[in-house]
Amino acid sequence: MLYKFKSRATADVIMLQTNGRQVLQIIGKSPDDAHGIITVEQIPAAIAALEAAVEQDNARRREQAQQDEAAADEAGKKPGDEISLGQRAAPLIDMLRRSGTEGREVVW
Repeated sequence: MLYKFKSRATADVIMLQTNGRQVLQIIGKSPDDAHGIITVEQIPAAIAALEAAVEQDNARRREQAQQDEAAADEAGKKPGDEISLGQRAAPLIDMLRRSGTEGREVVW
């Protein structure tokens, strides 16, 4: 299943199920609903929640990278790069900002 976020202010943002569910949970929406809305009034709180989650994820990733680097040095391996929450959420955050500026809601 895909999540397709739409706004009259921007192009659509499409996310795979796992990532769509994650961002919906972060902003306090039910990922079990097939359709939903982020109203103009809810946009600032949604942006703040996503940005806070991205910061927490970045901090966790920095800690993990230090641990992985130490383990990789011992084993002679390099840790793999994974896509961060910040990278996945950036298009939606941009959509929310533009939609808020233009007074448009975001639906999925």
